This record gives sequence, C-alpha cells and structure tokens, in this order.
Amino acid sequence: MRIGFIGLGKMGMNMVENLLDHDHEVVAYDLSDELVSKAVSLGASAADSLETVVEGLEAPRVVWMMVPAGAAVDAVIGGLLPLLGDGDVLVDGGNSHYRDSMRRAETAEQAGVHYMDAGTSGGLEGARNGACMMIGGDAGVYRRLEPLLRDLCVADGYGYMGACGAGHYAKMVHNGIEYGMMQAIGEGFDLLESSPFDFRHDEVARVWANGSVIRGWLMDLARAAFEKDGSLGYLTGRIEDSGEGRWTVDAALDQQVSVPVIAEALFRRYRSRSENNFSDKVVAALRHEFGGHGFTPAS
Repeated sequence: MRIGFIGLGKMGMNMVENLLDHDHEVVAYDLSDELVSKAVSLGASAADSLETVVEGLEAPRVVWMMVPAGAAVDAVIGGLLPLLGDGDVLVDGGNSHYRDSMRRAETAEQAGVHYMDAGTSGGLEGARNGACMMIGGDAGVYRRLEPLLRDLCVADGYGYMGACGAGHYAKMVHNGIEYGMMQAIGEGFDLLESSPFDFRHDEVARVWANGSVIRGWLMDLARAAFEKDGSLGYLTGRIEDSGEGRWTVDAALDQQVSVPVIAEALFRRYRSRSENNFSDKVVAALRHEFGGHGFTPAS
C-alpha cells in the first residue's frame, strides 16, 4: 500500500520504518527537513508540503497523521481537507481527545473524507516492531485499512472499537489503567527500598517478570531501569503527564464512574513535582524506558 505519513517524531519515524520493512510505500512529511531526510534514507519518498503529500498518492488516498494532540492536528486537517477527495482516508494515530476526534470526523465527512482515529500503544518499541492499535470510524474503511494495520501491529494487537472517537476513548482508558499500574509498581519498590533488607531491585524485578501474577512488559522495563542504576540516581522523581490521565478522570466524573486508583495515580504525578520520592523515580524511569520520554536529571 502507498500511504502519506505526516509527523516524523519518535513514534512516527519508527512507524515509517516498520511500514517500509513490510514493503509499503511511504510519502513522508514533517516540518523538520532533517527528519524528512532521515525518512528518505530509510526508503521513504520525500514531501516538502501537504500538497506534495497528496500529489504523491493515487486516489483513494490514505494519509496517516502522527502529530501532537490539539492545535497541530487541527492545522494539518485544515490544510489537507481542501486537497483530499471523496473516499480518501485520514487517520489520526496520535493521542487526541476522543471528543476532538468526533468533531473532526464530522468536519471531514462534509468534505467527503473518511476520518479514522487510531489509539496507538506499545511505545517506541511497538512503533518499530509491532504496536497495539484501537481503531474508531467507519467499519468498511477499517476493513480497507486492515492490511496496513496487520503490518503495523503485533498479532491480535489491533481491533475495531466502534464509531469515530471510540479508538481514542479506548486509548484514553488504556492510559488511565497504565497510570495505576505504574504507580503500584513504584509504590511496591518504594516499600522494598525502605525495608530492613538489602534488596537488589533489578533481581526482584527479574523474578517478578517471570511466572508471577504481576509479570509483564512494565516489570521488564523496571528491571532494565534498575540494571542501569539500582537507586535510580540518574533522575529525580518528578513525573510529567501528557493529558490522557486527566481526560480519563474527567470522563469518569462526567459518567459518574468510580476510578479511585487512576485518580490517585494522577494526583501522585502532581505531587511528584514538589517532592523527590523513590516511587516517583520508578515511574519516571518506566516512562523513559518505554517511550523515550524525558526526565529531570538528578542534580
């Protein structure tokens, strides 16, 4: 399949490389000429504008966006819709708010364009070697995109969630669950750290990652972080957030659903910005390990 790809940041570039490995043709565009050149070096075709992205595709076109949520997505859509035609598909694979996706789908429909929201999980590793995707939009268009999704995702790692907005809603809730899981891991290691025993956290994480009820990728990442430095002395416990946890709690309030674990994990992130706590260091380390997210270096 030949696809236009807009947004060549950490996730986007890895996804482009994944697509090229699966023999898809990619017309790549980013505001950074350096990133476009990197994509070309991997085998993509260069585009220097939204116009050249569209010109490089045959109808019906598929254009995939991996740009920061908010105004940047609206700006790209505003530039693309006058260029696209009936039956073309525009996919938002970033972390947009589900209500924004619903609104954008209505706008795209008026231009004859199918709008699909693709909640994307798996971090940088997943983007490169097989992600997890939750898709919202028209079911027929979803089936049309399945060959692309099969190559972008791990086996059984993608699915149709429902009408447009459902993909990003599912990803929002996923991220809320992620907040709670990482907070629990951090608190557990905080208890080990303050115990009367001289635990090696990397060794504990190795054991827990193999056969235990709490095994999983996050525990693998905890082990990797502790192998770098058992005390995580290379960072502070300040934890940033990218918005999805807040959106999850907002949705729970709107729908009157109790989510105390997710809410508390979000509030702990706020608290982490005023104190230096070991559990916060663990969560900051996990975010860096799975997504390449920045951290505040220890002074």
